[in-house]
Amino acid sequence: MPFAAPGTLEQLANRHVVIIGAGPTGLGAGWRLCELGVRNVTILERAAHPGGLASSFCDEAGFTWDVGGHVQFSHYDYFDQVMDRVMGDEWFRHDRESWIWIRNRFVPYPLQNNLHFLPEAEKRACLLGLLRRRETPGPPPANFAEWLRATFGDGLADTFLLPYNLKVWAYPASELGYRWVGERVAEVDLERIVLNLIANRADVNWGPNTQFRFPTRGGTGEIWRRLAATLPAGTVRYGAEVSRVVLDPRTLELTDGSREDFDLLVSTMPLDELGRTMGAPFDAAAAGLTYSTVHVVGVGLSGSPPPALAKKCWIYFPEDNCPYYRLTVFSNYSPHNVPDAARYWSVMAEVSESPSKPVDRDGLTDAVIAGLLATRVITSRADIASCWQYTAPHGYPTPFLERDALVDPLLDTLKRHGVFSRGRFGAWKYEVSNQDHAFMQGVELVNHLAFGSEETTLREPERVNARRR
Repeated sequence: MPFAAPGTLEQLANRHVVIIGAGPTGLGAGWRLCELGVRNVTILERAAHPGGLASSFCDEAGFTWDVGGHVQFSHYDYFDQVMDRVMGDEWFRHDRESWIWIRNRFVPYPLQNNLHFLPEAEKRACLLGLLRRRETPGPPPANFAEWLRATFGDGLADTFLLPYNLKVWAYPASELGYRWVGERVAEVDLERIVLNLIANRADVNWGPNTQFRFPTRGGTGEIWRRLAATLPAGTVRYGAEVSRVVLDPRTLELTDGSREDFDLLVSTMPLDELGRTMGAPFDAAAAGLTYSTVHVVGVGLSGSPPPALAKKCWIYFPEDNCPYYRLTVFSNYSPHNVPDAARYWSVMAEVSESPSKPVDRDGLTDAVIAGLLATRVITSRADIASCWQYTAPHGYPTPFLERDALVDPLLDTLKRHGVFSRGRFGAWKYEVSNQDHAFMQGVELVNHLAFGSEETTLREPERVNARRR
């Protein structure tokens, strides 16, 4: 029998709402439910802490690490207000400095705005590719690789865009769609490119997050620890892993043998895992979802960062002389990310993995250290004070070619059964999977259930990302 979703706040308040996952999406839904006075709310989190992919950890040597290079910027007033309420003024604020290490030199990102940094032959190839890219009009691109060549020309595609995207996605660009791109990829401004080239001007301040903030202490995870602590006692149950979702009667079976009945289920677990816990026909529908795993390797170092890294935030690495696609100078975000800022600094590397791009996990830290030496980030292994390695099995929700045709009907089918799958991997939309997006997916779902309002982030990503904050 089809599920009748609540249409008013009064109806919602009379339901037992169970949320799977205490990451940004689950906490966003829980926060909004409590804000509206809904009290029959249970959040089940399989880990011993909140945060999900936005968690932070402190290693035995006293270095703090995130699960990847997270920063705080936002497309939403509501999100900013919640962050201010939770964290107060305990932030460091930074101007974004993102760079590329290519051809044994640092080049400001995006590459097309800084072609004069390249060797002469590649500079010429990239510029000619930009000028010629519209000379051969034809049908729309069939995939991300074709879109990159059509948008940026062959020179930039071959020099940076294709090799870098293979490293970050762990799948060839020819197997990906491109409808997700939006603000994620710098647009071509030919006038700006030419003027920078003529003036030899470094163009370092592009992007939707030209300024960002970062917690003073505790890493990104501190935000979500504090937010979870504001919810009514007992709302979040840690160490509670769901093994099976049963729709008739509406109940969850947990790995510890307990059960949790529900009237309405909000799931933020990966959609493919949710399908498996629900069984047929949901498991078959979710089986085609594609994703990549991300490994994070943190390296704590004695001394101070070299002058070339003293102000940089993160660096992209498209070449094969290192396994990582991105390196964050994590001690630049907060001096409290290291045990003593006068004696230590730190970097954090991210490495992707998929069936198309396997990784030697046991040897990964050694490979990262070899890459740090090869790319001149460090000059000696003797400076290494600590190493930390973490694997996020679900790292990136891949925007594979058939994504929307598979995911959208599945989300609608789940909705008819009173199951709402949201979040970075719950909705499988990379273009709205930052912390602000994920949190607001939870908030907007609750508003939809209580007031019938639209879920703009889920349904209209381009509209959300066009906002300038």
